[in-house]
Amino acid sequence: MTTRWRSAAVAAAAAGLVVVPVGVGAGHARYPHAPPAVAAAPAATPAATPSPAPAADEFPKLTPAVAARLDAAVLKVLREAKVPGVVVALSAPGKGEYVRAFGVADKATGAPMTPGLNMRIGSETKTFTVTALLRLVDQGEVGLDDPVGRYVAGVPNGDRITLRELAGMRSGLFNYSEDEGFFKALTSNPRRNFTPRELLAYSFRHPVNFAPDAKFEYSNTNLILLGLVVEKVSGKKLADYIDQQVVKPARLTHTLFPTGAEFPSPHAHGYTDQTANGKTEDATDWNPSWGWAAGAMISDLPDLRSWAKTLATGTLLTPATQAERLKVSPAGDLPDTGYGLGIFNVEGWIGHNGSLPGYQSLTVYLPQSKATLVVLLNTDTASDGAEPSALFGEAITRVVTPQHLFRLPPQPVTGH
Repeated sequence: MTTRWRSAAVAAAAAGLVVVPVGVGAGHARYPHAPPAVAAAPAATPAATPSPAPAADEFPKLTPAVAARLDAAVLKVLREAKVPGVVVALSAPGKGEYVRAFGVADKATGAPMTPGLNMRIGSETKTFTVTALLRLVDQGEVGLDDPVGRYVAGVPNGDRITLRELAGMRSGLFNYSEDEGFFKALTSNPRRNFTPRELLAYSFRHPVNFAPDAKFEYSNTNLILLGLVVEKVSGKKLADYIDQQVVKPARLTHTLFPTGAEFPSPHAHGYTDQTANGKTEDATDWNPSWGWAAGAMISDLPDLRSWAKTLATGTLLTPATQAERLKVSPAGDLPDTGYGLGIFNVEGWIGHNGSLPGYQSLTVYLPQSKATLVVLLNTDTASDGAEPSALFGEAITRVVTPQHLFRLPPQPVTGH
């Protein structure tokens, strides 16, 4: 589920392929921004004696042979989905790690994708916003079953919709990013700044879709409201509160909530067909304010690898509050998928994905193996109706955890 506002029509053309093999084996605390040796194709892996097959529910050792299978799976998606560049990190304690960068970070110059680049992470922002809210819950400042109308005026059904229902995507409020007027406003000037109240206005011009808690329906409107609740209760700007109460305690050093279109270097260029004319454009410097608490944040691979475990295990929360977060309800008609409080559980993989013009991401954690998977790519253009991040997630997990496949259909949207 994403901050993407409409389905894609035409896949972006992929630039020439380069591969940065960063590591299979020992871990790296933080990846250098300068790429290691770059090849035109992945180096051939020498034939190896097959290892004994792991137990049915066991995460495999990330041997060179397994790495070669992962290379092939990732490259297949990259080529077929016409993704310019992707970075993948997969690891589990005692199993080694697989870190790779494929393709290009800039189609104009051919600069390679590398693991040290900053990336826009779209709806993974929701995990930070909801964590900020849950920190306030632990401090006794708010209750999950408080009505949102206690904190934000003018919300349809605001006296009935709870903070829990907002975080769990069960409010019934119309998703502002599906509004026709919003789509026109954004694509006519993608560098404009949107305020949270402007975003809510696009939603509130529509009737509610259903009664509170009647069903699951993914809506960015919910997170805009939660962002306003955090600001109201904390007395701080959302970006500042998330930095002080989530990012810093989690010891993340390259994760930020931008106040405008700023994008720290080095970063990958992002490519989207979410444009007024449907043609692919470079969206690198588009203003993510339209996503705000639902999708504006920036991070990098090492930070997200750390955040995956922090989020899934509840390091920043009390055990009771984390347990509330992880109580999932069926996520609509998505098979074997549940949604908790700002978090997915897809076949046992816990975390979130993200998408906004030019970028997609996936950060998930498999508790029984303590395995972490992070995927970052520089396009949000769909491939035959599927989101590329989900295609990578499924291809990678099919190799290492076929009993826990990450399969997540795209969010249905209509704002075009």
